[in-house]
Amino acid sequence: MKAVLLGFLKDENGATAIEYGLIIAVLSLAIVGGIGQVSNSITWLFSDNSSRLANAFAP
Repeated sequence: MKAVLLGFLKDENGATAIEYGLIIAVLSLAIVGGIGQVSNSITWLFSDNSSRLANAFAP
């Protein structure tokens, strides 16, 4: 039983998959967090331009 447990602890198969999974998780969190900032910036950009356009075409 001890040999099986030591063999399990030394086995590194699948470690790369776990590392890739962690990298994907961190990148996903960064993307989701960035989408909120980009959305606010785009909203401000279009609302600012629309008000300028409305003032330019006002009689």
